[in-house]
Amino acid sequence: MKTNYLFLFFALTIFYSCDNDDTDYEFVNVATAEVMSKSEFRKSVDIVAPQTIQVPGKIYAYNDFIFVNDVNKGVHIINNTNPENPKAIAYIKIPGNEDISVKDNYLYADSATDLLVFDISNIDTISLVERLEDVFTVYNYHTPREADAVNYSDFNYETDIIVGWTLKRERREKQDDVLIDFLFDGVALNNGTRAESNVGVGGSLARFQIVENYLYTVGHNEMSIFNIQNLSSPVLETTQGAGWNIETMFQADDYLYLGSTNGMYIYSLENPSAPEYVSDFTHWEGCDPVVVDGDYAYLTLRGGNLCGQQESVLEVIDISDKSLPTLAGRYTLENPYGLGIKEHTLFVCDGSSGLKLFNKENPLDIKLIKKFENIQSKDVIPLDDKLIMIGDNVLYQYNYVGNSINLISTYALK
Repeated sequence: MKTNYLFLFFALTIFYSCDNDDTDYEFVNVATAEVMSKSEFRKSVDIVAPQTIQVPGKIYAYNDFIFVNDVNKGVHIINNTNPENPKAIAYIKIPGNEDISVKDNYLYADSATDLLVFDISNIDTISLVERLEDVFTVYNYHTPREADAVNYSDFNYETDIIVGWTLKRERREKQDDVLIDFLFDGVALNNGTRAESNVGVGGSLARFQIVENYLYTVGHNEMSIFNIQNLSSPVLETTQGAGWNIETMFQADDYLYLGSTNGMYIYSLENPSAPEYVSDFTHWEGCDPVVVDGDYAYLTLRGGNLCGQQESVLEVIDISDKSLPTLAGRYTLENPYGLGIKEHTLFVCDGSSGLKLFNKENPLDIKLIKKFENIQSKDVIPLDDKLIMIGDNVLYQYNYVGNSINLISTYALK
C-alpha cells in the first residue's frame, strides 16, 4: 500500500511539473479588436465647432485654409487668412480618417472602408453630399505597437469596423516567430480642365492625389482610381495591385510615385483610368516618402524600429529613364520623415534633428545650407509664398525671403 502511495505521489509530481513547464509558454501582449457595426459607424460623421486635436496627423493646404487630420478621428479646419494668427474654425468628425484631397470646393476623405465627399464651398455650412461604401478593402487598423499578438475573434469584416483595441498581457503557448509588421499598415485580413481647377496640396506623407478628373488613393498593396469628373458624385473605376507596404504617393509630370517600405514604384498615367506599372527602385527596409522634381526623385529612409534596422538616409534617384531608375546619391540623416521641394531648395523633416534645408541646384551634389534645430519636424508643404510644417503637435509657418526662410508663426495643435 505504501508503495502505491509513493507511485501516486511521483505520478502527480511529474504531471504537475509537465503541465507547468514554462519552456513552452510565454507572456505576450495581446491586442483584442474593439468593433462597431458599419451601420452605427456611418452615423458618426458630423460637422461641429472646433475641437481639441488628440493626435495630429497629416496636413493639407487649400486656398486660405489648412486641414489637419486627427488620426483616425476626423479633420480640423484652420483659417489661415492671416498666417501670423491662424484660427481653428470647424471640425469634421470622420471616424477612420487618414487622408483628404480637395478640388474646386469638394473635399474627399476616407472613412475606413468608405469614401466621403463634402461640399466646402461655404466653410460655415459644410455638408456631406456623397458616401461610397466599401470601396476600400484595406484601411489602417492602428494596431498597438506594443502588441505581440492580435485577436480578431469578434471582428466580422463584412459587417464591422475596428475602432480601437484592448491590450492585455496573456500567457500563451510559444509560436514560431512570424512577421506581423503588416498589422501596422492596415491590411484587411479578408481580403473641369487643369487650367480651371483649384486643387489643394498635401504633404509627402499623403496617400491621396488628384490629377485632372481622377482621384488616386493608395493603401497597403492596392490603388483605387475614382473618376471625379462629376465632383459631387465620384465613381470607382477600378482597384488594382500597387506593390507592397505602400505608405505614400506623389504625382508629377503624368506619373505616380509610390513610396513603400522597400522601395519606390513608378506608374504611368498615360491611361489615367488605369495607371500602368513602369518600374521600381528597391532598397533595404525603411519608411519611405518620396518627392519628385524633373529628372530626380528624393526619398528619405528612416531606419530602426518598425521601419528597419539600417541607417537613416536621404537618397537621390535618377529617373530620367523611368524604366530604369538608378541611385545617384545618398546622404546620412538622423531620423527623417517627410520632405518637400521649392525651386532649388529641398526641405527635409529630420525628426528630432529639426528641419534641414539643402541646395539641390546640382542634384548630384546637394549641400546642407541651413537647419532649424530644437524642434520636431514631421512633414512639410512648400507653397508659393510660404512653407507649412507640422511636428511635435505644432503647426509652423515660414516665409521665403531671398535665399533664406524665416518663421512667421507657430500654432499649438494640442
